[in-house]
Amino acid sequence: MDYACRIDGDLLICTLTPDRHLTGAVFCFSGMAPLAPVAGGKLQCSLGSYTEVALPDMPANRPHIVRLRYAGGYTPANRAWMPLGPYLRHDNDVIRLPATPAGRRAAKPLAPACFDGLPLVPQPTQWTPTGAKTDAIDGFVVTGDALTAVASLATRQKVPFDGTFPVELITQDLPTDAYRLTIDKDGITIGAASYGGQFYAGITLLSLLQHGPLPCGEILDQPRFGWRGQHLDTARHYYEPGTIKALLDLMALLKLNRFHWHFADDEAFRVALDVLPELAQKTALRGEGQVLPALFAGGPHEGGMYSRQAVRAIIDHAASLNIEILPEIETPAHALALTTLYPETRDPDDTGTETSVQGYQRNALNPAMPKTWDLLETIINDICDLFPFGYVHLGCDELPTDTWMGSPRARALMAEHGLETTQDLQGWTIAKLAEFATRKGKRPAAWEEAAQGSNGGIGRDALLFSWTGQGAGLDAARAGYDVVMTPAQHVYLDMAHTDDLDDWGASWAGFVDLPDTIAWDPVPDPGLSDRIMGVQGAFWSEFTTQDSQIWPMLMPRMLGIAMMAWQIQRPELDTLYALSNCYQVDHRGRVTMGFDA
Repeated sequence: MDYACRIDGDLLICTLTPDRHLTGAVFCFSGMAPLAPVAGGKLQCSLGSYTEVALPDMPANRPHIVRLRYAGGYTPANRAWMPLGPYLRHDNDVIRLPATPAGRRAAKPLAPACFDGLPLVPQPTQWTPTGAKTDAIDGFVVTGDALTAVASLATRQKVPFDGTFPVELITQDLPTDAYRLTIDKDGITIGAASYGGQFYAGITLLSLLQHGPLPCGEILDQPRFGWRGQHLDTARHYYEPGTIKALLDLMALLKLNRFHWHFADDEAFRVALDVLPELAQKTALRGEGQVLPALFAGGPHEGGMYSRQAVRAIIDHAASLNIEILPEIETPAHALALTTLYPETRDPDDTGTETSVQGYQRNALNPAMPKTWDLLETIINDICDLFPFGYVHLGCDELPTDTWMGSPRARALMAEHGLETTQDLQGWTIAKLAEFATRKGKRPAAWEEAAQGSNGGIGRDALLFSWTGQGAGLDAARAGYDVVMTPAQHVYLDMAHTDDLDDWGASWAGFVDLPDTIAWDPVPDPGLSDRIMGVQGAFWSEFTTQDSQIWPMLMPRMLGIAMMAWQIQRPELDTLYALSNCYQVDHRGRVTMGFDA
């Protein structure tokens, strides 16, 4: 079976040439958003972006063309918008079709740029050189837990760190994650008040060691923000635990300290729960014969789940790297997997036709149904016990317009509590969940929409993540919320780098290239500095079909996020370009820290 696809304006032109006569074949695939045929076949069924097109009889060796168009006015931006995981279903058999070459292709080398500073991302707060150099070229004497963790990281990266040059650790009264690093010809002194400070001093030494003899002088360094994060969506694509650990290693090299683990969404719930074993068992796999079809899959089947043992191993790995893991439970929307598996979470008399931006119907849990609360409190209870970090993220984004308005039970609940709109009921729901999380000893976190509702939404004690742009985050900060800035126009790394049709990625927030990651100020209003807690990058996985595809998407753009999260002064673009040549990442996530000034 030969198959090819190309973009023609707002159409996808798919050409199928069977090697035998086919009758009753069905063309199955997923996409970036809902798709439908305009010629060459008849829509048989769809669920969100997953689409099945019934084909007419196709004689052997004769090309058949199917023309597809995205719903909602979307125009394909690049190769990532072509059918994902295409296959034919024929006579109860599956015929795999050749996939579009996936992933971002190697970028052109960045233009050389002059840079006189230290080859470090992020740049240190203060560097006072003496002009001399040490003879420390073979590595350092490793002492203490933090430097031992750095040495282990160096081994995984296959770069030197252990050696003979003496290092002394002393306790100094410095802020969390801050350090004073004194380098002279006779040895090195690291002053810090925390594990994080010692660890980041070691990361600085590890980076400097890759560029020849160490320069003598003193580095006084501390982060601008306490929250320096990177998000990963493992619901749309299952990443192997080793890939997640490689991402954590990369984060540590860039002094990022918060991993936002998005393991639950419409398409799957990936973490195995003791109390609800069927949840991950039945939603972790998608495709032929599964609860959900091959949504965002690379073929007829997709998936996997994280055992509790695997989760604990990832948590321990992160802790050694001074990284905390924020677990996210998506609610009340983005819950198609839950509503499908537990239909009692929906009002059977609901006449609403609300549809999510991803094209799903009936994907929101109904707060008027007792099963909803039994389910959510059980999930939150188990997740809070499994993850030691003092926060839990409750989701609360992209609730479809007019959700629950056709539900008699929801309308009765609204009348009981004086609520009038969908946003009012969402605010009431998320506030109730936040109270439960607080009783579990966790600080609730959520996306920016959690502040909506006439009753004040989730409550001012929550941490909000601003994603649609800076404006919503600044408004939340002015309203008294603590905020992590994650504006899609600057830090959503699933966005394509450019508008080239041969590029790869989403485009709804625009195209995000390396310069865009630093073309903003996380705190444009100094009066809000006490409310802006940090900066976080995000990577959503709708078009990721193999783990290796994420590295050329994340890098080098993560460098800009790391700089904006750590440095008080915005980096110069020439500096960022120069240092991007210092951190090259291979297909396994391993960093080569070469630099040519």
